[in-house]
Amino acid sequence: MTDPFQAPRRVSFNRAYYRRFYQDPRTRVDGIGPLADFLFAYLEYLEIPVAKVLDLGCGIGLWRQEILRHHPSALYIGVEKSAHACKEYGWKRGSVTTYRSAKEFDLVICHDVIQYLDDTETEAAIDNLSTLARSALFLKILTAEDWESNCDQERTDCNVYLRSAAWYRKRLKRRFRACGGGVYLARSSPAVLFELEHFG
Repeated sequence: MTDPFQAPRRVSFNRAYYRRFYQDPRTRVDGIGPLADFLFAYLEYLEIPVAKVLDLGCGIGLWRQEILRHHPSALYIGVEKSAHACKEYGWKRGSVTTYRSAKEFDLVICHDVIQYLDDTETEAAIDNLSTLARSALFLKILTAEDWESNCDQERTDCNVYLRSAAWYRKRLKRRFRACGGGVYLARSSPAVLFELEHFG
């Protein structure tokens, strides 16, 4: 097993990767149905429309299924760095650090992507996310604390950069208001939050 506190080797997001973490019942990650139910209920509470959704690092398209279940008329754009996934599932080829669009999105999803980036790439990704998310960002990142205490290490890829939660919070708060549950609002979002509903 890779030492998770060493700089990881570059990951090949190929057929074997997706088979292990998304398709093999013995090793795949859990589904996201309850997480999606929470996210879309929270956005409804915040009165944030979900008409345009960008999924950066969309993998096999788990979020696409959930978006269409909750918002069947929403425009969904899936972007993936993996040539294999783009060919297999028809996504746009691109990276969270460099993807550009003339559109601004009501919701940007970036789920289990950023831990594969080094520090410089991560800072660029956070800056880029802030230009793409008009209202809301859903962000899930494995941290060092998660690796130690919160995740199933048998089903979680350890070949990642494990940084502290504090490292991410410091950079994210320049661009977003953290609302809990992986939900962040753009600083320019008109959504009203009571003081104890966000973390700065």
